[in-house]
Amino acid sequence: MDAKVWMYLAYLTVSIGLTVWVARALSRNGLVFLEDVFADKRLADAVNSLLVVGFYLLNLGYVTVAMKEADPVGDTSQALEQLSMKVGLVLLVLGALHFFNVFALGRYRRGRLRQQAAAHPPLAPVGYLPPQGGSRPVNPAGPTAGQTPPVPPR
Repeated sequence: MDAKVWMYLAYLTVSIGLTVWVARALSRNGLVFLEDVFADKRLADAVNSLLVVGFYLLNLGYVTVAMKEADPVGDTSQALEQLSMKVGLVLLVLGALHFFNVFALGRYRRGRLRQQAAAHPPLAPVGYLPPQGGSRPVNPAGPTAGQTPPVPPR
């Protein structure tokens, strides 16, 4: 076998190994995040499974499409250089997909939290604040009906 075939085999081995490792790590560690995003464990498990399948499809599809190398591979050093470029691109795609997913799920979570906050009306005031800076004259005779007595400073 020539150097190009060995490069293809190494590329597939490294790329598929990285894809499986990253998918497992994201699936295992991302479940806590998804449970917080969706506030429902069953839904988080289902979305996690769907994200893993989509992750495998996108990454393995990219790996197979990007495998072809048009330039001839003359020696081992050229094969390693081309291999490093291909594996580097796979890693960049993996990272970009991960950050896109986190960004999209974070936006969904913020919208859900904002919607929950809007569903609850604000609390009524418990007391009154003391007057500020003497903008209102104080009645020396005391409060009359319907007036709130001034609160002494602390």
